[in-house]
Amino acid sequence: MNATGRAAAPRAQVEAWLGRLAGERQASAHTVAAYRRDLDKLLAWMDAQAVGDFAALTPARLRAFVAAEHRAGLSPKSLQRLLSSCRSLFRQLSREGVLAHDPAAGVRGPKVHRKLPQVLDVDEAGALVGHAGEGALALRDRAMLELFYSSGLRLSELCGLRWGDLQLDEGEVRVLGKGAKTRIVPVGSHAVTALRALARAEGAASATPVFRGRAGAPISPRTVQARLKALALAQGLPKRVHPHLLRHTFASHMLESSGDLRAVQELLGHADIATTQIYTHLDFQHLAKVYDAAHPRARRRG
Repeated sequence: MNATGRAAAPRAQVEAWLGRLAGERQASAHTVAAYRRDLDKLLAWMDAQAVGDFAALTPARLRAFVAAEHRAGLSPKSLQRLLSSCRSLFRQLSREGVLAHDPAAGVRGPKVHRKLPQVLDVDEAGALVGHAGEGALALRDRAMLELFYSSGLRLSELCGLRWGDLQLDEGEVRVLGKGAKTRIVPVGSHAVTALRALARAEGAASATPVFRGRAGAPISPRTVQARLKALALAQGLPKRVHPHLLRHTFASHMLESSGDLRAVQELLGHADIATTQIYTHLDFQHLAKVYDAAHPRARRRG
């Protein structure tokens, strides 16, 4: 059987599955295209190895396929996605009775090293938050910056905030987070002062947005992103400043000072503490730098 003949049946099965994804499951065109790219790699390898159908695949053969893609330069993250695409196809073929075994059983891709988020140090955060510019937007911008850094809010949480959500006398804010979950977060004294000034200038009716955009509507995420970028440039900060950077900075500084991972998890509104644990790595990086600079027997880094 020639190469085209060998690939014909697997190709038809892949196309049938992709059609089901787009039709029955209403997957986006982008998602379907990503699956197709991954599975095209598998089909090309099967063709080169004279593997005529998916039933002939074994875990050993699939490991060889992953190894070949790794040698070809595919990143660990891309390899994990490639394996995920293969597993999804194999599950469907198993349901259809085409496969009696899972060729991906026990096959693992290389470990993906999670990229640590960038943060501002204490001096950088103070310089940014303490300088909100001048003019009509200064009160609003200062209150936004102080609240971001004080309470670690998500961008969507800040944009959706109403004055009725704030209890400034108690130093608290009620936010609606992911999964429609509500949490109460402390508000620092500097943020309380900035918010009081904003309330005096603009009014603070319970249902009114705290941060307003055009025509009194809630401020848009794009506007907040643009303002933070402009203020950071005005301060000459070398890092790319965005709302989530201030959330990362809040979490990192809280953990450095308290060491209480569970408390930081609650403040951030993380459902899984594994999401919060990335900040322990940031904290260790800080400790490692201090150690290397101070300990007489530390190995100095270039």
